[in-house]
Amino acid sequence: MSGQGRITAVLGPTNTGKTHYAIERMLGHRTGVIGLPLRLLAREVYDKIVAIRGPSVVALVTGEERIVPPRTQYWVCTVEAMPEGMGCDFLAIDEIQLCADPERGHVFTDRLLRARGRNETLFLGAETMRGVIADLVPGAGFMKRERMSQLTYAGSRKISRMPARSAVVGFSVDNIYAMAELIRRQKGGAAVVMGALSPRTRNAQVELYQNGDVDYLVATDAIGMGLNLDVNHVAFSALMKFDGRRMRELAPNELAQIAGRAGRGMSDGTFGVTGEAHSLDEEVVEAITEHRFAPIRKLQWRNPRLNFGSIEALIRSLEEPPKDERLLRARDADDLIALKNMARDAEVCARATQADGVRLLWDVARIPDFRGISQNEHATLLARIFDFLHERGTVPNEWFAKQVNRIDRVDGDIDALSKRLSFIRTWTYVAQRKGWVDDESHWRGETRAVEDRLSDALHARLTQRFVDRRTSVLLRRLKQKEALLAEVSDTGEVTVEGEFVGRLEGFRFRQDKDAQGQEAKTIRQASLQALVPHFNLRADRFYNAPDTEIDFTEQGGLMWGTEAVGKLIAGSEPMKPEVVAFVDEEAGADVAQKVQRRLQHFIDRKVAALFEPLLNLGRDEALSGLARGFAFRMVENLGIIPRGEVADEVKQLDQESRGALRKHGVRFGQYTIFQPLLLKPAPTRLRLVLWSLSKDLQEFPEAPPPGLVTVPASRDLPQGYFAMAGYRAAGERAIRIDMLERLADMLRPEDSKGGFEAKADMLSITGMTLEQFADLMQGLGYKADKGEREKVKAEAVVAPDAAIEAAPEAATGETPAADAPAEPVAPEAVEADAAAEAPQGAETDAAAEDTAPEIEVFYTFTWGGRANRQNARGGRPQGRGAPRDGAQGERPRGKGGKPGQGPKGKGGKPPRRDGERSTKAKTFEAAPPKKKDRIDPDNPFAAALMGLKDKS
Repeated sequence: MSGQGRITAVLGPTNTGKTHYAIERMLGHRTGVIGLPLRLLAREVYDKIVAIRGPSVVALVTGEERIVPPRTQYWVCTVEAMPEGMGCDFLAIDEIQLCADPERGHVFTDRLLRARGRNETLFLGAETMRGVIADLVPGAGFMKRERMSQLTYAGSRKISRMPARSAVVGFSVDNIYAMAELIRRQKGGAAVVMGALSPRTRNAQVELYQNGDVDYLVATDAIGMGLNLDVNHVAFSALMKFDGRRMRELAPNELAQIAGRAGRGMSDGTFGVTGEAHSLDEEVVEAITEHRFAPIRKLQWRNPRLNFGSIEALIRSLEEPPKDERLLRARDADDLIALKNMARDAEVCARATQADGVRLLWDVARIPDFRGISQNEHATLLARIFDFLHERGTVPNEWFAKQVNRIDRVDGDIDALSKRLSFIRTWTYVAQRKGWVDDESHWRGETRAVEDRLSDALHARLTQRFVDRRTSVLLRRLKQKEALLAEVSDTGEVTVEGEFVGRLEGFRFRQDKDAQGQEAKTIRQASLQALVPHFNLRADRFYNAPDTEIDFTEQGGLMWGTEAVGKLIAGSEPMKPEVVAFVDEEAGADVAQKVQRRLQHFIDRKVAALFEPLLNLGRDEALSGLARGFAFRMVENLGIIPRGEVADEVKQLDQESRGALRKHGVRFGQYTIFQPLLLKPAPTRLRLVLWSLSKDLQEFPEAPPPGLVTVPASRDLPQGYFAMAGYRAAGERAIRIDMLERLADMLRPEDSKGGFEAKADMLSITGMTLEQFADLMQGLGYKADKGEREKVKAEAVVAPDAAIEAAPEAATGETPAADAPAEPVAPEAVEADAAAEAPQGAETDAAAEDTAPEIEVFYTFTWGGRANRQNARGGRPQGRGAPRDGAQGERPRGKGGKPGQGPKGKGGKPPRRDGERSTKAKTFEAAPPKKKDRIDPDNPFAAALMGLKDKS
């Protein structure tokens, strides 16, 4: 590479355009070579030159990639992979200050001292290299370039307050992943860039950041080596790194190299710290912002003149110390360590006895330790490869294929894929070496394909773990001020730009619960912005929807199908509830007003339809005086008033007023004043909601199931509930008020003073057992006395004619002809046949049954007296023949008598009514005598038998 061309050192801080200047100078020559510190940067520069000159004249050579067209003019390489002795017109080395790096410095120093272009040579780097370059490279010129933007210190910031377009820098994989996870939770996601990534994975991750899918980048110090990214702020999450031997603090010039990536072109940038990193000292901050650092005085060096006479001679030449005081012998690099380890293998030493063998051994030792398992493990692998190459000239295809196939898997997590990527880099390097495999193009393609598959899988895993695609897409669209496209499925699922964001329930957006922090804010902002057209269309459809699609719940909610769209609140009157619409504020005032108007129309019409009899009662102008006042009381009480609460007002109503109220369906029952039409399930359900609103209840009691005559009388229900539900609590159960009035009509003729028993009709209409009925009667103010007595059995009688007709069928099993005369059979014969067919022992059982009479339980009910009057209605029930105000109306008028008086008997006195005191002597029994035709109230067929009796 020696030559007499002009040598120039282009020095200055980051963001001075040094690399861009070198590319321009190279393209001004016929041929050129540029050496770069990272293969990622080499790929970036290669892509730029290809875009200008085309791929046919540009080569890319790194440890794992080799793209060399036949007509190559410009070579883009990593510094280690730069070709030697080709005599190019132009040569440039970037980041020349790496001559002082303990690990790779000797390679850069070698290029500084020995690599030259025929016409022009450029060394690009920091100003700290000026003195040592002037001493070691006589005749070199210097060009100083100033930073194009300002760099300022922003101090310490939490991740939650990190500005957009920021890069967070760490120095370990664990730190990188932790920061990326934190940013994903708080900011929606971050791209991850590390030097260990393949170019394909790195480019895909950088693309996420560059195109705005994410606003944050988490990276190692790899971004400090010339990667051009749109970064406005650089934050250090750590200030210490492992340099291969120990943990140490980063020097100010190293911090400046990374921090200088903030601000590109003419845009200013900032830097600071985050996480557990402590704040920077003022001296360090000043040095970084003023670009003033201690000059580099010592460079790492390794003897380039190697002796391949033997392994020992080679090692001695590699360990030879420099003769210049400005040079330091580099510490043992990985290749020298691998050579020493292989030199301990007797078989290797036996093969490497000639110069060719030693040279081959050194070439194998220079295979980078991509896997990073252990030095001994790496040396064992290299020894195997050396054996193949020395013995056969190439690595066997079968063995090579086995190593590659073991790695060709895309399952597993990030760590597993990263490890496989590091493994495949070893075999990619081997395939790139000329003559090491039989079919170089095939194996280069195979290893490259495996690396691409692993790279794509790793990119997918990194994106899946550290980037919320949904949030990143929405953020980019929002920043670009583009109209977002939202879609709502039939089930209410909302997608914005194809990403699921939540559900639309009525006119409220329910965001996906998985989103948190900044992610949740972004999703809501983007979703509501995109849903505005859907809100308006849905509001129009709702406004024109029929009432059959809308309903109210027993808790006062308003539903449109299965979606909640509002709720009822108390209005100025119980019958005039108001509506609160459930509409997101972002939907707009027009949508909210339209939904509220439609809901108010619905509930107003629902009240008008279900309470039409009650509303007509309240609006009847013909009512006057006490009748009109009582109508207002009915409206206020939603059509049901326990009679005990208005007993005095009812007494004051004359017959004309009562008749006017009855025209509107008002029934004056013994226990309740009500309108029967309002006891239907639909009005009852709405009445309970309106009553709960007027009482300001926190939880609304539900209506009893329709069709039940009685329900359990729970003590936990609010006072007044049973009346509004159309029931009256009595004992352990509550009975429906219309059925209670029917029961009262049945009880009215009974002797409530002398005592009476329950009839089958009473049990039938209540659907109760005798025990439950007794509890109900006690709740109504009656006293129930329990008793037992012998059950009277009905005797079985066999009609002679029936026996005669049945005999032939029983004997022959055949039906006689219709015209055949029946033979007379005596009753004694039928009885004899029956006795003959009876099994033995039947007579004994029958006799036992006759001697053990059955016992039945009965209750005698009497009026409970003054103590239970409040339970009834505030007064004692009338006796037999004296009906009160009920379905039958007032007490009937008798002939020539006063209202309610029966016909007169002899002497002008009315006949004695049942229940009045008689002057004749009376005998008293524990229970009234049973009638012969009385039906057992415990008989389950009582109701059916009574019905047959009524028909007869």
